[in-house]
Amino acid sequence: MSQAATARPLPQPLSLFPLNLVLFPEAVLVLRIFEPRYLDLVSECLKSGSTFGVVCLKRGNESTRSASRVAFESVGVAARIDDVDAEQAGILRVRCTGLSRFRLQGPAWQRDDGLWQSAAEVIADDPKRSPGPAMLQTVKALGEAIRKLQQLEKAPFAEPYRLDDAGWVANRWCELLPVPLAAKQKLMELADPVIRLSIVDGYLRDKKVVLG
Repeated sequence: MSQAATARPLPQPLSLFPLNLVLFPEAVLVLRIFEPRYLDLVSECLKSGSTFGVVCLKRGNESTRSASRVAFESVGVAARIDDVDAEQAGILRVRCTGLSRFRLQGPAWQRDDGLWQSAAEVIADDPKRSPGPAMLQTVKALGEAIRKLQQLEKAPFAEPYRLDDAGWVANRWCELLPVPLAAKQKLMELADPVIRLSIVDGYLRDKKVVLG
């Protein structure tokens, strides 16, 4: 894995940001933050240089405060804050990078301000594996998608682009594919990056995105 995604110790307890999305390692995440509990979280992370955890919601939404109305996945991805801009008074635009996956240890709890926290342990990063010959069309298709997005002056992925890494290719495709969050979650949790890429390859071929 790149230095950006190398496993690093997690704060204990780990502060959580439940979202209606699945964050993948090395993904770019842009958040618009205005709730006091999350403004405090950003301030704490900036002061300490620590990370926070992004977990996908199964019930509720980002602003739900009642514990009985919120449920989220037990596996998430740590996020590092890279840049913060003040859009206007009380609203921050925060750019983050996904780091390593983690697994919650035991039930999460809420602080007095409503911020979720939990004990958590790091999950090992994907081992670097080369895409097999059967996956080369899927790799080429991602490279072409990146080129087209660059022409439109869009940069959905952080550099470097590692098209020789099965896990990196699979994760970037998972960000792009219009599949249910539950499916993305299962893909993110898979320990074997080649299997993850194989599933993505099968989906792309089924949808005629990749031929041959």
